[in-house]
Amino acid sequence: MAKWDEMYLALCKRILNEGTRVHNRTGIDTVKVPQAYFHFDLSEEFPVLTTKQLFIRQAVLEMLWFYQAQSNDVRWLRERNVHIWDEWEIDGDGFWNAEQMLPDGNGNLVKTRVKKEFGKEWAHTIGTAYGWIVKKYNLTGELIDKLKNNPEDRRMIMSLWQNEYLKTAVLPSCVWSTEWDVTDGRLNLWVHQRSCDVPLGLPFNVTQYAVLLSMLAQVTGYKAGTVDWSIKDAHIYVNQIEAVKEQIRRFDENGSLPAPKLWLNPEVTDFFDFDSSRDCKDVKLIDYKHMGKLVFPIAQ
Repeated sequence: MAKWDEMYLALCKRILNEGTRVHNRTGIDTVKVPQAYFHFDLSEEFPVLTTKQLFIRQAVLEMLWFYQAQSNDVRWLRERNVHIWDEWEIDGDGFWNAEQMLPDGNGNLVKTRVKKEFGKEWAHTIGTAYGWIVKKYNLTGELIDKLKNNPEDRRMIMSLWQNEYLKTAVLPSCVWSTEWDVTDGRLNLWVHQRSCDVPLGLPFNVTQYAVLLSMLAQVTGYKAGTVDWSIKDAHIYVNQIEAVKEQIRRFDENGSLPAPKLWLNPEVTDFFDFDSSRDCKDVKLIDYKHMGKLVFPIAQ
C-alpha cells in the first residue's frame, strides 16, 4: 500500500475538518491550514498517488523546464503537449490578462480586470520566475558542482525567491526553495513551499522533486535519500472539495494501491542529458496502478 496516499489524504481530511475558509486574489475561496509537513524515504517508496492518476510525463517535463532547460518560455511546454502554464503566459503584445480580487483601499477585495504590461520582449513567457531565476543564478550547475566536489558544503541551496524580480514575475514561485545535503552516501532534500494548491499542485510537486532528487543522485554518484517537505498555507479551493471527497472515499473504501517504482535510464550520467523531448523517454513508472483520473479546476 502506498504510504504517500495515506499521508496526502490525511492532510486533505485535516483541511476539510479543521481548516479556515478565506478569501483570496482568485475570487474563489479556499479552505486552508497554516502549515503542513511530510517526510519521505525514497529507499522505501517512490511517492506517486494511486488514489488518482498522476501524469508522470507532464510532471517531469515541467520540472525539467525549470531546472534543465532553465526556461520561462511557455511555448517550450506547449511544444511537448504540456499546458500547465498556459493561463499565466504573457501574450504576444507583452500583456498578461486575468480577473483577480484585489484590495480597493478600504480593506475589501473587489473583482478587478488585471492587464499588466511586461513588454513584448517577455511575450510567451511567465516573466522573471522559475527557470529564468535558475538560469540567471546558474542554480542547477552550481548545485551539481558542489555535490561532486564539495558534498560537505552546508550552503547547497537553490532559491527561486529573489525579491528584486518578484514584480516582473507573473506568478512568484510557490515551491521557492530547496536545501540539499549528502549524508552516508545518500543525497537528501528539504523543500519549502510558500503556498500549496493541495489537489492540483501538491501531487505533481512531490513527484517532480522526488524525480529531481533521483536524477541528481544518479549523476553525482549517490543514492537517493530522504525528502522533507514543508508547506505554508496548504489549501483546497471550494470548487475542488467534491472531487477531493471522491478521492477520500476511494481510499476509505479500498485503501491505496501498491506504490510504483521509478526507472531512470541508467546510461545517463549528466543531468542535462536526460531526455526532455515530448517523449520524456528516460523516466518511467514501473507497475503504476491507479484508481483513475480526477478533474480539479485551476484558480488563476
